[in-house]
Amino acid sequence: MHIPSLIEKKRDGGALTAQEIGSLIRGYVLGAVPDYQMAALAMAVFFRGMDDAETTALTMEMRNSGDVFAWPAGTPPKVDKHSTGGVGDKVSLILAPLLACEGVWVPMVSGRGLGFTGGTLDKLESIPGFRVSLAWPEMLSQLEKVGCFIAGQTENFCPADKKLYALRDVTGTVASLQLIVASIMSKKLAESLDRLVLDVKFGRGAFMQKREDAQKLADAMVAVGRGAGVETQALLNPMDQPLGRAAGNALEVAECVDVLCGGGPEDLIDLTLELAAKLVPAGKDKLRSRLEDGSAWQKFVAMVEAQGGEAPVLEKMREIHRAPVVTEIPSPATGTLTKLDALEIGRLCVELGAGRAKAGDAIDFSVGVESLKKQGDSVRAGDPVLCVHSRQAIDPAMIAARILAIA
Repeated sequence: MHIPSLIEKKRDGGALTAQEIGSLIRGYVLGAVPDYQMAALAMAVFFRGMDDAETTALTMEMRNSGDVFAWPAGTPPKVDKHSTGGVGDKVSLILAPLLACEGVWVPMVSGRGLGFTGGTLDKLESIPGFRVSLAWPEMLSQLEKVGCFIAGQTENFCPADKKLYALRDVTGTVASLQLIVASIMSKKLAESLDRLVLDVKFGRGAFMQKREDAQKLADAMVAVGRGAGVETQALLNPMDQPLGRAAGNALEVAECVDVLCGGGPEDLIDLTLELAAKLVPAGKDKLRSRLEDGSAWQKFVAMVEAQGGEAPVLEKMREIHRAPVVTEIPSPATGTLTKLDALEIGRLCVELGAGRAKAGDAIDFSVGVESLKKQGDSVRAGDPVLCVHSRQAIDPAMIAARILAIA
């Protein structure tokens, strides 16, 4: 097809056919469509959008651009969760083993952090020895033995998404709703799932700041998932303060260990149970019992061991990754904590070294933030509200002014 004509068609508000979209994506993966033409198309989509049929066609072409999981007959239902990202969002590490306790398979293909939100793979790599690169035979074998894995994309898993996302990242087109939907859903649909739940964040520490924008994204992803034959649901969840009480790789793993051993912060537990209940028949009470009786913990240990991780150190994550400097941030006044700014905490974690300013940056597993209080808590002037784990000394007053507000 004549690619400039397709770019012009979308530029002028026309709808591309499934055949046209297929030619574009297949040509792009093969190198026949150069980056500059795909960048022009992405910008046209950014401004003109896509209708439901176009978005579905784009998603399916991206899914089919590489390997699609093919499950043996008679295997258990396959389920997964996707979060649009947030500060301190470590649900996947708890959810995968919890779901595996219910007899389903959880083939969780995850990503790394970029920007102010952390990545599941980075958190897991803070566990000494943990391998996030698994070949297909390893994935299938681990599902048969454990019931879950959490791994990164293989080289030929949605290659169209890899190329297109890298292009969007440098051409100002990341925020296109339709391109976001296709990027997320192509990878989830390539897992050949039976059921999928989407955790769509909104608020200060989310990519979608407004609830109505998050709702549009959720509706679009659900429509694509159901159109592909996957039982898909979405939940909207606020992200104005960090989820749980920790942000930073080893600190978040340690908090997950707390939850899997029957403790941990209630907001993290509640969200995990709410998402799990959308994927398996068990009610929240039974699922909570899996956290309290050690069942989910045993599955997590089995998953860690299967992926080469040193399970004996799991309960010592705060010790093996202890930061040189731990600074308490005091409340500047007496009253009620009205702001624990998730966005600024996420940015602070990146500045400390827990995240990446750009792809390829090294990660410091030990640094991050632990909050001792949550929004709505009463505080007294001078009492510690959070702790910052860092390599160097920081200014507590400056951090307090940036992150906290007291009424």
